[in-house]
Amino acid sequence: MALRRGVYIVPTDRWYIERTVWLIAGIVLLTATTLAALVQPLFVLFVIATGLASIIVALTGFCIVGNVLKLLGFKSLLGSRAPSKWNLYWMQTDSWYLERRIYVAVGINISVASILVLAYSKWFLLFTGFVGVAMVWFAATGFCIMANGLYWLGAEPRLAPEFKESCPVASPGQHAQA
Repeated sequence: MALRRGVYIVPTDRWYIERTVWLIAGIVLLTATTLAALVQPLFVLFVIATGLASIIVALTGFCIVGNVLKLLGFKSLLGSRAPSKWNLYWMQTDSWYLERRIYVAVGINISVASILVLAYSKWFLLFTGFVGVAMVWFAATGFCIMANGLYWLGAEPRLAPEFKESCPVASPGQHAQA
């Protein structure tokens, strides 16, 4: 990966599956974090569930929320082009592109922070709250601090319009060629 400059912003001209998933996950994180802080620390288990779901999406491509959104008529920008049984939504898993790395990083970070909440201190809820705000901000504006950090380190995005030619979508069973 080569270092680069500039700002990475995902498309915000329409609501597609991945963008809507980020919004829903951010709202779940903010709600669970608030409930864990004000009502019962065990509400942080919803944060852990969200983190594990994020990791599963990155590793397998399967997203429960993405499938519900597909049933509701949302279109995908990172969905697999391969036909699937029952017409399910599967995120592309042919390479470790920037957006897929975000799912893993967010999932691991919020899961670890949530375990620290249960084991040590409620102060770790500040981190899960920050991630929730960042996800809602990402969905609303297209700008994400972590995405830009990965972008500057050289991770290849698939959602930025100017990178469509440099990050082609591979056919099933093939790897993308840059």
